[in-house]
Amino acid sequence: MTLADLTATHPYDAITEAELRRAGSVKWTRFPDSIGSFIAEMDFGVAPAITDAVTEALHAGFTGYLPLPTAQALQRAVAQWYEHRYGWAVAESDVRLVADVIAAYEFAITTYTAPDAAVIVPTPAYMPFLDVPVRHGRRVIEVPSREVGGRWTMDLAAVTAAFADGGDLLVLCNPHNPLGTVATREELLAIARTVSDAGGRVFSDEIHAPLVYAPAQHIPYASISAEAAAHTLTGTSASKAWNLAGFKCAQLILSNDETRDAWDADGGWAGHGTATIGVIAQLAAYTGGADWLAGVTDYLDGNRRLLADLVAEHLPGVRVTVPEGTYIALLDFRGTDLFARAGVEIDLGAWFREHAGVAMTDGAQCGRAAIGCTRFVFATPRPLIREAIARIAAALGDAV
Repeated sequence: MTLADLTATHPYDAITEAELRRAGSVKWTRFPDSIGSFIAEMDFGVAPAITDAVTEALHAGFTGYLPLPTAQALQRAVAQWYEHRYGWAVAESDVRLVADVIAAYEFAITTYTAPDAAVIVPTPAYMPFLDVPVRHGRRVIEVPSREVGGRWTMDLAAVTAAFADGGDLLVLCNPHNPLGTVATREELLAIARTVSDAGGRVFSDEIHAPLVYAPAQHIPYASISAEAAAHTLTGTSASKAWNLAGFKCAQLILSNDETRDAWDADGGWAGHGTATIGVIAQLAAYTGGADWLAGVTDYLDGNRRLLADLVAEHLPGVRVTVPEGTYIALLDFRGTDLFARAGVEIDLGAWFREHAGVAMTDGAQCGRAAIGCTRFVFATPRPLIREAIARIAAALGDAV
């Protein structure tokens, strides 16, 4: 992709900030004076197949409780998506529906950990991965990620030590939020050996799996070996890739008898709250949304490159690793004069909202390893990315 490609007009470029605010999403209304870059939503609408399916359901009055045939249709669609996209043959019966991936995470915590155990969270991390275990009476062990050759990877020696310190469950986020790493097969196999040697378990969050940029490829963790399948619970959803976060639907993929028995013992209560309209929307995404997804992924590919170029040109002292997947990047301000003066005392999220009019997530919410960073969501029109970086640059200049 060339500079000309990034500056050429695209239909998404014409989406304005005013239009996004009128749509009413929390991303554009919580901080009405700031560019919304803090929450993992896209600003590109939804696939036509989804619009058609949801509209048809509403016109038909299909708004009641979820019927079994519709649930089974989504289970089948997810299984087919995983087999055709990633080569993992999943039994339809092993796909279970839940309201969101956090519900899947909670099921993993209660299934795989004792009340006095710890959950191991590689950091920086998606914020609820650090908060939810505490709500269930579990301890959290943060394991800072390692940068190797410009890629962020899991520190397996530290993971081993964390298991020895009482960890029962390792959180694997792949593709990673917010680092953007898409794990290779060799990396996943190394994780599997580490977990098996420790007698641990894995919750594999694969919600961003459809959003991967070539040459990276998503590989489902539980698909890499029998030992990985035996100690893993997988959470996934169409919500990020097809912009359906508010539709309350996600999937658990079971790959061992331990989790199947736990689901049966729970009576399927973990799936309570899955929305009928969300199932309809995700069924349309998996069965009729591939072309739309390809176009969005291509646009996001350009966005991630544009972001890296803008940071290099306009934000001296700021580092960003170009994500291999997702539409989230971590901006590292630890090399700036601002951080040199304020250090760990500064809430960068609040500071940039006040001084730049750009709403980002303060890195401290992603764990101690991200203090001095912000989480920036680049699933937005390119003119708004340019404006956001210009505002950040001006704020940093004024702060000198």
